[in-house]
Amino acid sequence: MNNTREVEVVVTGAGQAGLAAAHHLRRSGFEPGRDFVVLDHSPGPGGAWQFRWPSLTYGKVHGMHALPGMELTDADPERPSAEVISEYFDRYERTFDLRVRRPVDVRTVREGPGGRLLVETSDGVWSTRALINATGTWDRPFWPRYPGQETFRGRQLHTAQYLGPEEFAGQRVVVVGGGASGTQHLLEIASYAAATTWVTRRPPVFREGPFDEDAGRAAVALVEERVRQGLPPRSVVSVTGLPLNDAIRQGIEDGVLDRQPMFDRITPTGVEWEDGRHIDADVILWATGFRAAIDHLAPLRLRSPGGGIRMEGTHAAADPRIHLVGYGPSASTIGANRAGRAAVRDIRRLLEREPAAA
Repeated sequence: MNNTREVEVVVTGAGQAGLAAAHHLRRSGFEPGRDFVVLDHSPGPGGAWQFRWPSLTYGKVHGMHALPGMELTDADPERPSAEVISEYFDRYERTFDLRVRRPVDVRTVREGPGGRLLVETSDGVWSTRALINATGTWDRPFWPRYPGQETFRGRQLHTAQYLGPEEFAGQRVVVVGGGASGTQHLLEIASYAAATTWVTRRPPVFREGPFDEDAGRAAVALVEERVRQGLPPRSVVSVTGLPLNDAIRQGIEDGVLDRQPMFDRITPTGVEWEDGRHIDADVILWATGFRAAIDHLAPLRLRSPGGGIRMEGTHAAADPRIHLVGYGPSASTIGANRAGRAAVRDIRRLLEREPAAA
């Protein structure tokens, strides 16, 4: 314990949610390095954006909301989003002197003495009175399991490993998943691949017309209700549907976005349905989303019987010291900003109500 450093608040993760929370901590009078610390396991600024594929240009990004206190202006829509947003986050960290420590792997969070939490990391142990967890989902890609999966002789990869459409030139590709990533992959790959097949568990829902504030609030409320009940959060897009833009319309018209029901098994040479239909494939691309990266919180036993962490606002219902931002309803970029502000407000009240032990 001699090497343990004490702060009032530890922020884990320096993506949109973590930086927003750090900004609000600083505005509330917390001093970085003395009162709070931001720990990030990534090699550089940019959160999960720095790992996005090069063909995802900034102009293709849906709803990237500015961080509090600094707009993202004059970004070239043709540049890779990984570059644009990483540079923006880097500028933000330096402008507000947030002093993010990286690369630091947070290994576990457990109870410490005197009502404090111990955050055990690759950079030593931090003792804190409150934790803002902003670790996102990128490190937890979800791979569904299907019979015969291990027999497939082609390549299987997840969105997290996708580098761009060129690597699929001349190949027969099955894309699994009905979210934004799945449709983006298909639209990019189609002109390179020998053939593409799109399969999803549920028929995709396309949304026409503008997505106004009322619709946004209604969607977030549905996700919020799940985390209040302690169920694993669903993505906001799963309740909003996919925007029916010109690219999507063209993909439907061209037959690229011709959805097939989910196959029943994987064979050495492709995928197969119960009725005997078989499609040959060289590649299966799993655009099946991500799960919350919260395994390091396991010692605190926060999970409910429903499999998720039951939430009250931004904090775990079982422990008001633990705030999850960028989780569930705050997983959108604008939601992360609001959650960061709300978490800091609640933490101030908590620390004022329960003064530090002498």
